[in-house]
Amino acid sequence: MTDTHRWRPNPPPRSEDELLARATEMAGQCLATLADGQGVTVPTDSRRAKGWAGQLIEAYLGATAGSLSEPDFQLIGVELKTIPVNSNGEPRESTYVCTVPLMGGSSLRWHGSNVQRKLARVLWVPVVSDDASAPGDRVLGWPLLWSPSPEQESALEADWQELMDMVCLGELESISAHHGTCLQIRPKAADSRARRWGIGESGEHVRTLPRGFYLRPRFTRGILEKHYAL
Repeated sequence: MTDTHRWRPNPPPRSEDELLARATEMAGQCLATLADGQGVTVPTDSRRAKGWAGQLIEAYLGATAGSLSEPDFQLIGVELKTIPVNSNGEPRESTYVCTVPLMGGSSLRWHGSNVQRKLARVLWVPVVSDDASAPGDRVLGWPLLWSPSPEQESALEADWQELMDMVCLGELESISAHHGTCLQIRPKAADSRARRWGIGESGEHVRTLPRGFYLRPRFTRGILEKHYAL
């Protein structure tokens, strides 16, 4: 358990250069060192450390959005994505992007959608670890400021459109891990009893598990391969 009352977030960065300089200062440090500088207790149990590294890095870098559906660094429009990688620099899991609007709403266009806004400009921070790594022993890698290429954005948009069409047509329960080449929808809930309103097969409102958009590891691996020597 972290001492959340002792967290001391840094002021938000006012430019991409300032953000990148801060992130570069972290590179090569283990999370325990970063936590010590922030006055935060390091969790000893990996099962209780879910999300802890991301919160720690957000505080150090000065992220301000919290749980809002906006880029983490609101002043400069940059999203933070920490990405667990193995010792070879390969992603160890998919990357959460944002929640899925299960009622469809007005989010039926790619441009201006939560996914598009979150991924328009991203600061990637690799976190090197393996299954045996204690939370504090994980090491921060070299940061990367990234925007999707036209080809990447086209692929993301195609996946997003296919998945959102299924959500709006009441086919949410039919969405599987096979849908989407780079973007996928998966259940996202800390509690399996959590429910949100969604659209049923006949257009009725139904209670269902919350869902999230995730980037597939092969997509993030392509980003890392291009910018790092994997």
